[in-house]
Amino acid sequence: MRGSLYLGVLFTSTIFATATGIIGASVTVMGLMAAPAMTKARYDPKLSAGAITAGGTLGILIPPSVMLVVMGPIVGVSIVELFAAAIVPGLMLAGLYIGYVMIRSFINPKLGPPLPLAERATSYGQIVREFFAGVVPLAAIIFAALGSIIAGLATPTEAAAMGAAGAVLLTLFYGRLNYTMMRDAAMKTLQTSSLVLFLAVASNVYGAVFTRLGTSTMIANTLVALPVPPLVMLALLMFIIFLLGWPLEWPAIIFIFLPIFVPVVQALKFDLVWFSTLVAVNLQTAFLSPPVAMAAYYLRAVAPQWTLSDIYRGMFDFMVLQVIGLALLFFFPQIALWLPSLLFK
Repeated sequence: MRGSLYLGVLFTSTIFATATGIIGASVTVMGLMAAPAMTKARYDPKLSAGAITAGGTLGILIPPSVMLVVMGPIVGVSIVELFAAAIVPGLMLAGLYIGYVMIRSFINPKLGPPLPLAERATSYGQIVREFFAGVVPLAAIIFAALGSIIAGLATPTEAAAMGAAGAVLLTLFYGRLNYTMMRDAAMKTLQTSSLVLFLAVASNVYGAVFTRLGTSTMIANTLVALPVPPLVMLALLMFIIFLLGWPLEWPAIIFIFLPIFVPVVQALKFDLVWFSTLVAVNLQTAFLSPPVAMAAYYLRAVAPQWTLSDIYRGMFDFMVLQVIGLALLFFFPQIALWLPSLLFK
């Protein structure tokens, strides 16, 4: 089938996004796994790079996303509701990516030629066996952890501990558990946690001073008083966040700027769960947006056969798809609110 590797990359990225919650890890792993195979199969470098980076960015949106865990207390909404709200938009974006690469592959077969017969699965039974061996164990851990949160059986911290324990057991089952792997995983966890906690402490001090001086109230009152419709004001906030996503990482935006924007959103009487989901999709778009576009550098580090220019050009098409997805979510809030309302109200 034309474009089969694109389909495999994006499907795997969607599953993997539920296990990592971190863009750097998703893009790096998918780059290591898929880039050599795509190069060998003569797939288009630009479209291949775009598929890997776009699929990797799903890790920041699809639960259990680290960003959503951090965002919940800042915005003042339940993390469980945010997880439920992000599922449908995440799957929608994955569907947009898959539809795009498959359509382009069928229009121009040179972009994603069929694999040689020697490299294809010999039977449907082999496909089923490989699927169950590679996907089902990981999916079981993910759905157990995420399902326990959404069902109210465990807090995010408890579910995270359960997921980590399951990952260790799965690694042991595959015979790959060793001291080096455990040490590297512990160090990466410590680095990420330290970064978030340091930013949380600094932003709380900044926010306390900001609030004490009355600056946030002044900004909120000024923006609300502007003679523009509420949706236009919300679109302006989204545009500001989009621009901030170019030079800044998402923790800085969430900790520093969201406390300023939330009073405005509340005054305009928009749903905070919907607003938070919009912000998450918006920040995901920033990872594909030059000039920074951190996803490009993550991929370049593990796929030196592709130039940075090709990676950027490939990412641009998927950034446009992201903007389309953001627009759909903006004009149709029920994309995010349907599942939370079904589960919790």
